Amino acid sequence: MNAPMLITLIALAASAILFVSGKVRSDLVAVCALLALMLTGVLTPQEALAGFSNSVVIMMIGLFVVGHGVFRTGLARMAGSKILQYAGKGETGLVVTVMLVTGAMGAFVSNTGTVALLMPIVVSLAASAGLHPGKLLMPLAFASGMGGMLTLIGTPPNLIIQETLVAAGYERLSFFDFTPVGLICLAVGIIAMLALRRLLPGQAKHVSRGEAGSLQKLAEKYELTQNLFRVQVPDGSPLCGKTLSGLDIPSRFGISVLEIRRKLSMKNQFLKTLDQEIAGPETVVQAGDVMYVSGGYDEVRSFAEACGLKLMEAHAVEIAGADAGGTEPFVTPDIGIAEIMLTPHSELIGKLVKQSGFREKYRLNILAVRRKNRNLLHHLKDVRLRFGDTLLVQGAWKDIALLADDQDDVVVTGQPLKEAGRMTMDRKAPVAAGVLLLMVVLLVTEWVPAVAAVMAAALLMVALGCVRGMEEAYKSVKWESVVLIGAMLPFSSAVEKTGAAELISRALVESFGNLGPMALMAGVYFATSILTLFISNTACAVLLAPIALGAALQMEVSPVPFLFAVTVGASMCFASPFSTPPNALVMSAGRYRFLHYVKVGGPLQIVMGAVMVVALPLLFPF
Repeated sequence: MNAPMLITLIALAASAILFVSGKVRSDLVAVCALLALMLTGVLTPQEALAGFSNSVVIMMIGLFVVGHGVFRTGLARMAGSKILQYAGKGETGLVVTVMLVTGAMGAFVSNTGTVALLMPIVVSLAASAGLHPGKLLMPLAFASGMGGMLTLIGTPPNLIIQETLVAAGYERLSFFDFTPVGLICLAVGIIAMLALRRLLPGQAKHVSRGEAGSLQKLAEKYELTQNLFRVQVPDGSPLCGKTLSGLDIPSRFGISVLEIRRKLSMKNQFLKTLDQEIAGPETVVQAGDVMYVSGGYDEVRSFAEACGLKLMEAHAVEIAGADAGGTEPFVTPDIGIAEIMLTPHSELIGKLVKQSGFREKYRLNILAVRRKNRNLLHHLKDVRLRFGDTLLVQGAWKDIALLADDQDDVVVTGQPLKEAGRMTMDRKAPVAAGVLLLMVVLLVTEWVPAVAAVMAAALLMVALGCVRGMEEAYKSVKWESVVLIGAMLPFSSAVEKTGAAELISRALVESFGNLGPMALMAGVYFATSILTLFISNTACAVLLAPIALGAALQMEVSPVPFLFAVTVGASMCFASPFSTPPNALVMSAGRYRFLHYVKVGGPLQIVMGAVMVVALPLLFPF
């Protein structure tokens, strides 16, 4: 054993120990190990840094942005609700559904792409069902690899073994020759995950429902929905063309106009959206506007009758295909609500709401006043503010954030900008769906390189407003996973370069060669399965495919089951977070430690191997 090989094996062993301990960040361990290989001369600087320019790493960055756009536009929530209709909210049904859907997608789209596309949907599913995301994300990652075995293009090792067979003079494998193997993998995986799921982290009671839930509770606390009505302005209404200040609606009718929504892009039904505007003194009313007003029902009805307006029913939608206000009509990506408290020395104390100048000064509407556990909702303009009152206000998130900086008169509870960042832009969901579909088509048809398809989709998400600017795009990337994979990829070069991989694989194969073809195939499978923990599945397949072919030919048996053992062994790698990009992608969001992969993925990898050793000779006889 030469010195470079010894250094490489020591670096791998030390990294594995630190990964298992969990006391040092995984990305820091990977970078330190990579630096050690570079300083000792095992890898040149160019070889050591090649991982960060690898197309897989670049794809991961782009897919994080695409996934964020899917989540940010509410597309993930909408898709999640559709899946929930079939899966229910039980953990067993969700695990099975997630794995089946992921496996089906993984048959045609790269494993990494499948996981990045479905991850925000699965997180949304977990939140809706009250589950820790860790209960579903590891099954998601593992199922992507199993689905890759369903078709020829599902994973690169499939293509590698086909090329090995063709080069040796055997018939080319068809597109669906892999399907029986993939179905067995998926079935075994689902059964095993249902048995092992108790080892996954988290319980339902620890799940956070997010800021949107707190905003909804805030609206319920102030009984807002009991005081909110919508009226539509028809053509010919006396309100058309007039400003709200000129109409003086609060004084005449005792109600407040909170918000006006109007349709845009009337020519194109697909792009038709709503423009939402906080009602200010200079807001001009137009025909077709939907006005959100706050007040008693009798007052609102009188207002509608006097001005020739249509009082809309609760279930009526404002635009074809749109939600009737969503779960909370007071809250959008641009407009929010916040609770504020008056300071002891506030200038607002003792003033009537109509005299406070609150709307003029802060550009915010006062929706309700809470006083001694009682909500004041009607005729707010005549309410005199007192110390101890809390006010619920509505306006642009940026204006609420500015109000939070004014500590003289009021104190804003909560974090407005953080809450704004969690609101979904539902009107952009069709756009995000179009970008997502385009990316999938490009990945399946291979009209352009996969990395180009992903990066184009990420740029479109930003350019079309599904992600709010490059700053948000950068924040959406899980850099720990990116650095981890970028630093670990060069290890495959080190293992191959020093001869360590060939030494290990040949020793394992030769040990089983005299025990018959099934024992030899088992040796090939588990040699591949162990080696793929440390190097990429593609590199592992490239290394072991010719060895498996040669061993089969020496025993004068069909090499097909041996080569399938290579591709399955290389693809079914679950016991390590850095062995495949999907495993690394879900590590942070699922709040997994290295030990979770060992406890759950290790037994799954062993069970899968045992089943495949028996099944492969039945599907492809020796």
